[in-house]
Amino acid sequence: MGSISRVANEVNKFAVDRNWGEAHNPKNLAMSIAIEAGELMEIFQWKTLEESIHIMNSDEAEHCEEELADVLIYCITLANKLNLDIEEIILEKIKKNGKKYPLNSSELK
Repeated sequence: MGSISRVANEVNKFAVDRNWGEAHNPKNLAMSIAIEAGELMEIFQWKTLEESIHIMNSDEAEHCEEELADVLIYCITLANKLNLDIEEIILEKIKKNGKKYPLNSSELK
């Protein structure tokens, strides 16, 4: 598994090399995240719970990987655009979630 920083740098370089800066504004990136998330959800639409659990053993495995990668790339691009430290914001959110959902909590999220 690679580091988040390395991946974020590669995502940024890819966009910079193609001069996509103007199109990659926060509004467009947030919309793109939602659009790609919809495409990911479409893979699971009408699947049973069992089929969804085993999606990576199906003919949809590569498609699932690609759509998830698209969501993550747009999320990373938005974080880059907003000058957010991805590791920091994720770790802070996990910390907040730990307080909201303590270990003795039986609530599923």
